[in-house]
Amino acid sequence: MSDLVRASEGDAKAVSVEKAFEADADVYVLAVPFKAIDKISELYAGEYDNKVIIDATNPYPERDGKMAQEVRDSDQNASEYTAMKFNTAKTAKAFNTIHAEHLKNHAWRDSDKLAIPFAAQDEESKKITRQLIEDIGFDAVFVGDLSKTQIMDPEQKIYGKSVNRQELESMI
Repeated sequence: MSDLVRASEGDAKAVSVEKAFEADADVYVLAVPFKAIDKISELYAGEYDNKVIIDATNPYPERDGKMAQEVRDSDQNASEYTAMKFNTAKTAKAFNTIHAEHLKNHAWRDSDKLAIPFAAQDEESKKITRQLIEDIGFDAVFVGDLSKTQIMDPEQKIYGKSVNRQELESMI
């Protein structure tokens, strides 16, 4: 992550969850183990009202325990669960399908870009998430609202794929 922050030339910084919410940012990228969602959403409930939360989490039962398995077995997908927990925020889903190494090594490109799939709860979170993806050198591919994000979850069709826009769109 520090390499991405350095490459942003001062336009980004990595901080703890506590510091992020204290900073009163307009947008938060939620990149934590899935099992932390409940606690973070409760601890900072008053801090993310009307903010955009970009959910980059994935439920891995082997790491995150019973709650992750329950979410995976339920009628809702992981991003819908996150949106429910952060219910006063505007939630989007992105950055959870690409390998961290590829995110790091393919950022800030003007050509030969990888595509990042994303979904959004509303027009504001859609616009902001698309802009962030494009600003860091990737092609943004909208998959739909949060109900359409199961395709992005672990062991699903586009999870773990680092491909260009045309290849990603052909998989959706």
